[in-house]
Amino acid sequence: MQPKSNIVHLPVYQPGKPVEDVKRELGLSEVIKLASNENPFGCSERAKEAVIYEISNNASIYPDGASVELTKKLADQLGVSTDSIIFGCGSDEVILMLARAYLVPGDETIMADQTFSVYKHNAEVENARVIEVPLTNGKHDLPAMLTHVTDRTKLIWVCNPNNPTGTIVTRDEIESFMKQVPSHVLVVLDEAYVEYVTDESFPNGIELLSQYKNLIVLRTFSKIFGLASLRIGYGVGHPDVVRSINQVREPFNTSRVAQAAASAALDDVAFLNECRDRNSEGLNYLREQFDRLGLSYFDAHGNFIMFDTKLPSLEVFDALLRKGIISRAGWGHYPTYIRITVGSREQNEKFITALEQVLQEAAVLG
Repeated sequence: MQPKSNIVHLPVYQPGKPVEDVKRELGLSEVIKLASNENPFGCSERAKEAVIYEISNNASIYPDGASVELTKKLADQLGVSTDSIIFGCGSDEVILMLARAYLVPGDETIMADQTFSVYKHNAEVENARVIEVPLTNGKHDLPAMLTHVTDRTKLIWVCNPNNPTGTIVTRDEIESFMKQVPSHVLVVLDEAYVEYVTDESFPNGIELLSQYKNLIVLRTFSKIFGLASLRIGYGVGHPDVVRSINQVREPFNTSRVAQAAASAALDDVAFLNECRDRNSEGLNYLREQFDRLGLSYFDAHGNFIMFDTKLPSLEVFDALLRKGIISRAGWGHYPTYIRITVGSREQNEKFITALEQVLQEAAVLG
């Protein structure tokens, strides 16, 4: 039995290395995972209570396939209509559904050359032609992306803040871009880390939806809300776009537990604000330490930062791993860069101590 010929070369997605594996493989008692941009402060107590209630009372009952109650709450918060929202098993599934709904063999899709790998993977599954446009100083080059638009272009992916570099495109830049994108092209604005951003020039994609039918905004409960294990994210777009995506959505694609936790998390604004503030403190600390160590880094706006180790990144990754720090390396276009999640103060300090030891051992710091 042979699979589709266009998928045999595709790599399997490699998530951050699990803590349990590292402890077992290296015989370590303490391991800090700073590889997957998870929230080091967990999730809202309200979300925990909602999870317990659902498991205790409704575990045997199918979820609401349309997520009606959660959709209504989110629509009210965002100021959009309920038929503008679609939920997925993480925003990853919304990406998959977009590719399934819009791409056929021979279609073209445009994205940055170093961005969230799931865009490319799902486009290639649909046998679309992927056009990758180089980042400029770690940032999307929107004017260059426009030059690649043709009659066969169906989707353009803009990750803002960009994963893995953490850079942003500004409100003025995205508005100028959208004015020039042809109406037959759907722009996917992935705002998975939007709640962490404090820069006033950052655009709120939701506010652009009333002007552009060919825009869909993706967000998630996996990051600042701390519900990564429950797998729930969403897209917000024109009702016609959402209807098309819904036509390829699997039934019951989000669980009762995830829906209840997400609804409760939306109510806990204090928790979200605390996480944003603590993340900003962590980013400032890491920037200060990289400056002290003479290491350059991209201007970070999410809950992660990507920096230049001045060494082959996989070697630094391995050395950090042996000191109990799980990072993320292997970025094809940035072979000496590592991406690190912003942890708690204690985790950040332990990471810097380990990094400094690694660099000293490699004689980078003299």
